[in-house]
Amino acid sequence: MVIFWDLAGGGWRRGRARLLALSFLAAAFLPAAARAEIEPGDLTLTVTPELNGGAEPYTREMVLLKIHGVYKQPILLEEVIQPSLANFTWTQLGRDHWSKTRLADGQTAIAFDRTVAVFPHHSGDFTLEPFIHRLTINDVGERKVVDVRSAPIPFKVAAWTGETGGPDAKDPWWLPAKDVSVTDSWSRDPETVKIHETVRRTVVLEAQGMLAEGLPPRPVMRTRGIITFAGPVTRETIITPSGPVARATYVWDVKPGVPEVIPLDAIVIPWFDTVSRTLREAEIPARQIGGGLPDRETNVTGAASGPLLAVASGVLAFGLGLVLLGFRRERGTLRLPRSIARDLHRAARARDAATFRAAVAAGERAMPELARRWRERPETRDALNALDRTVYGPVSGETPDLTVLARALTRSEGRAASSSALVLKPLDGPA
Repeated sequence: MVIFWDLAGGGWRRGRARLLALSFLAAAFLPAAARAEIEPGDLTLTVTPELNGGAEPYTREMVLLKIHGVYKQPILLEEVIQPSLANFTWTQLGRDHWSKTRLADGQTAIAFDRTVAVFPHHSGDFTLEPFIHRLTINDVGERKVVDVRSAPIPFKVAAWTGETGGPDAKDPWWLPAKDVSVTDSWSRDPETVKIHETVRRTVVLEAQGMLAEGLPPRPVMRTRGIITFAGPVTRETIITPSGPVARATYVWDVKPGVPEVIPLDAIVIPWFDTVSRTLREAEIPARQIGGGLPDRETNVTGAASGPLLAVASGVLAFGLGLVLLGFRRERGTLRLPRSIARDLHRAARARDAATFRAAVAAGERAMPELARRWRERPETRDALNALDRTVYGPVSGETPDLTVLARALTRSEGRAASSSALVLKPLDGPA
């Protein structure tokens, strides 16, 4: 497969300008002494597989190919000719990177870098054929086309030897990833749903180091007493410098058909940790349909209900009195759904940055106005940026205090920008 360096799509005039720009770049990078006749070692191209933990990969496990070229000659035009990779699925991570580098002998050269993620289709012994970097260079004042080849690389894909699971097993689904996180959110608290009412459940499964087509099909959510309507599965692949991140969103509309409390069992998703080389499990948490009050934080039972009802009546009477006196309260608060708040605190206690970030994403989708407040406050904005660097950065950064951040993100806020405090205003006064 031939991949051109952004010249073919721009037309002759535009391509010519970029060609000249690359020529000037090369001339600026290289001293006149280096622009001499080509000598052995002036143009080198290497391809290095980056194996997880140095271990042989399994089927469909991501391996990064680091393609690195060092060129002492000025380059006028270039194109990368990639081998067919017939036994692999592959994707390029980001754009090619050109830079100036200084060699061990003090000479200056141009460095070329590209990263390709490959996923082997099956086990066996393979050979990665050479990558070719076709360069048009200035050789003592003359244009010359030179093919710079990488060396062929032996590439072994290991066969699974575990007692259960593995790439060839039909069940459970084979899911090799650097990390897996699950976010479970509901359109309302499922414990408050009554018979024949409908609530929507949304589960987001995110796996680092995978393509979206490698994620499992929608899990089966079935139990006695409920009717479920499964929505379409949405899949997307997010390209990051450290590798692709696969995301699948599963949606169900759930309707209880009986008045009793209906338990929903947890759904376990096995996955293979490519960093520790061990089998692990992610979980869609167990929940229950029905059996709760609209606000479980103020749930009361037995003898306590009488006094609390009296207090509630008093508060209601006080509010009624304010209305009669011609006053009103600025109403309306912003607050994360309880299910997302629970996910944030649970991930914070487990110090699981990836799961915490997935819960933040669910909160941003559910409450965009509240998420905008987070980004407006310097302390939460800085903590969220640090969290993104930890989860998605090429090198893990310092993880922020997740417990403190969870408390900040789950606070209730007034819809008015100024304050959420009680504000008393005469009904006939100025607004």
